[in-house]
Amino acid sequence: MAENNNIKIVILILVAVITFSAGIFVGVFFIGNNSDTGEVTNKNAEQATFLNRDVDFRMFWQVWNFVKDNYYKQPVSETALFYGALEGMVDALKDPYTVFFNPDFADQFISDLEGQFEGIGAEIGIKHDILTIISPLPDSPAEKSGLRPGDLVLAIDGEDTAGISIDEAVSKIRGEAGTEVVLTIFREGFEEPQDISITRGQIDMVSVRTTVRDDGIAYVEMFRFAEDTEKLFEESVNEIIKSGANGIIVDLRGNSGGYLESAVNVASHWIGEEIITIERDSQGNELPFYGKNKPVLAGLPTIVLINAGTASGSEIMAGALRDYSMATIVGESSYGKGSVQQMETFKDGSAVKVTIAEWLTPNGDSFNENGIAPDVTVEMTSEDYNEDRDPQLDKALEILRGEE
Repeated sequence: MAENNNIKIVILILVAVITFSAGIFVGVFFIGNNSDTGEVTNKNAEQATFLNRDVDFRMFWQVWNFVKDNYYKQPVSETALFYGALEGMVDALKDPYTVFFNPDFADQFISDLEGQFEGIGAEIGIKHDILTIISPLPDSPAEKSGLRPGDLVLAIDGEDTAGISIDEAVSKIRGEAGTEVVLTIFREGFEEPQDISITRGQIDMVSVRTTVRDDGIAYVEMFRFAEDTEKLFEESVNEIIKSGANGIIVDLRGNSGGYLESAVNVASHWIGEEIITIERDSQGNELPFYGKNKPVLAGLPTIVLINAGTASGSEIMAGALRDYSMATIVGESSYGKGSVQQMETFKDGSAVKVTIAEWLTPNGDSFNENGIAPDVTVEMTSEDYNEDRDPQLDKALEILRGEE
């Protein structure tokens, strides 16, 4: 994917959240009149006709030098100032999915998509301005400690998370295997926040796990859409067909997304070469994405399980199967991450991920922020979780057996 020194990743990354998670930057300072188009001092004005106030880019260096020379802890790292300035520029967009990564974070992000990292093993995001657990990964330290999708993270090692950015949260939560982090968690049913201590570990995640039950129903757990997903799902399809399964339950609960192509091609095993999703940009232009596989599962009764941890690529899949009447959606409303990110990596190893569009279902419905609503709503309570009950899975089995 590398092109010379400027590596451009155009895979349109669909991660709901940053798991674990340049040229010279010039700052802006607003001065002058209230005209619709501002003038950029010391810079070609044609490059900034979008400005609504005049700016003087020299102010960036004045602030830079003032901070560097006067901050009470010396010496001040110019590298930290530089990357902090870039991060601040991107954060000004107020979009939790538009993020600047310094070189270390960029490496972590790419490693996460490849399915290997050290940490607690949980997807995190910002929802309603609160740091939230999107989903703990299967068999991860996060899951074993009792974290659940939708948990609110109020503090990390005693430090308040109010106003925290995703990458800052990632830097505090991640760490070497064997070390410990304490998250202060609040969830529905708690009378007050609780501290949960988690020992970090090596996370090696398999994205698909399939079991054909004794009753002939195939249970397919899809944890994310990673590099190995298509291959593993092809193996699952072969196993399902060979077994003569009479129904499929696809569990997308806690699946926070991954690669677009993977999500589209998995869905096409039901839908075929039809439209799986549509990308709509800021100008209203729409670009359809088509499946590439034969619809070998189209005739098999299918239930898709979703919850608040179902995000992005998994919402694309659930929405497509719903629109084509290929599945019944059971569970709770999904997360609502229907935006498109493009990532560009630079020669120093840093990267920026920017929201460039939103996803629509084949029928043209947006699920960004609102999520996918289930056809059959079934809640999973704290009591269910603590007693190892799964009423959502039970309902899916009832539907496939015709026991409703």
